[in-house]
Amino acid sequence: MIINHYILDVEWSVESVDFGKKLKELRTNAKLTQAQLGELIGVTKSVISFYELQERSPSPDVLIKLSQVFHVTTDYLLGLTAKETIDITGLCKEDIALIRTMADRLRNDD
Repeated sequence: MIINHYILDVEWSVESVDFGKKLKELRTNAKLTQAQLGELIGVTKSVISFYELQERSPSPDVLIKLSQVFHVTTDYLLGLTAKETIDITGLCKEDIALIRTMADRLRNDD
């Protein structure tokens, strides 16, 4: 009996993720200090600084908390998708329809 083994080499190309830069951008856009953000997610100001300087990586739990604070997906935070979402929780159907109409119009203005 002859057994053939085939090995498929797959090269993954992942764009370098600048998590720290993205986190700082989200934090400053939300007008939060490092201390305020740390308090919201249960870490110290210095931990937020380490994340922004990319000297540490957040745990999965912290990553989830960050995504909830900024209303983005963890994939967005990690740079796995460029698609940013808008949290429409608590809006009525009419407001949601208005936001969709505005988004469509802005896309078509390009």
